[in-house]
Amino acid sequence: MGDAALLAGEAGDVARLRALYAHTPDSVSFQKLRKRLNRQVREAMAAFSMVRPGARWLVALSGGKDSYGLLAILLDLQAQGLLPVELIACNLDQGQPNFPKHILPDYLSGLGVRHRIEYRDTYSIVTEKLDSAATYCSLCSRLRRGHLYRVAREEGCEALVLGHHRDDALETFFMNLFHGGRLAAMPGKLINDEGDLLVLRPLIQCAEDDLARFAEAMAFPIIPCDLCGSQDGLERNGMKAMLADIERRFPGRKDTMARALAHVRAGHLLDPKLFDFSALQPKREAVIPLLDVVIQEG
Repeated sequence: MGDAALLAGEAGDVARLRALYAHTPDSVSFQKLRKRLNRQVREAMAAFSMVRPGARWLVALSGGKDSYGLLAILLDLQAQGLLPVELIACNLDQGQPNFPKHILPDYLSGLGVRHRIEYRDTYSIVTEKLDSAATYCSLCSRLRRGHLYRVAREEGCEALVLGHHRDDALETFFMNLFHGGRLAAMPGKLINDEGDLLVLRPLIQCAEDDLARFAEAMAFPIIPCDLCGSQDGLERNGMKAMLADIERRFPGRKDTMARALAHVRAGHLLDPKLFDFSALQPKREAVIPLLDVVIQEG
């Protein structure tokens, strides 16, 4: 890229950022929120070695508060020269009834964000294979992820970037603990089964409440999920309610639990595949003197 093109690109990033934040509150609390989210995303990207300068990322945009927030923060960091990657926003239109097809293209075009809208009727597949009392989320997610992987490959991206946050990781941890019988959450970075794409979660240290406040201040044109959001009694909703109750009674516990996911003591769990318990043997030279003392005192 020549100097002129580089300067033009930088000017475009700044103009895009101004448009993005043109109507946000001019308040200290909002600026603190914005800086906190930016800092947490930068810390997550550093902790999980997410950024390779010059890489191309496909940013999944569902139309919900989290994915809007993710895109905004990435554009913010990009305009500041802190994220040297190319971003492509992608929405997968899954054929849901009454889905407002114009909202995301209009929003992204207005900001000058490169994007791709992919139409795949996964809604019909899910509703045909599952009865109305079933939980659609798992099958819907697998179908959606497969199409996003394909689009990422077609666009020459090395990473699919998702908007999962701290609370998603905690909910997943407790779902696996209560229902799956394993200790697992959501990593900030993983590689897909085929081994050709990274999956990145830059919001993994961000609180959902912060992202909700950010979305409200940014006035994102939110699109509700009519496919799975209308279902009651989902396991994830139960975990969300449990964590909300814990946080209400013991403020700050979500932060504590999130820190615990990053400080694992394998030797204090019960998995011999994770920790070599057979290697734990006492040192006889440390034991014998103790026995001598006992004998002498006796």
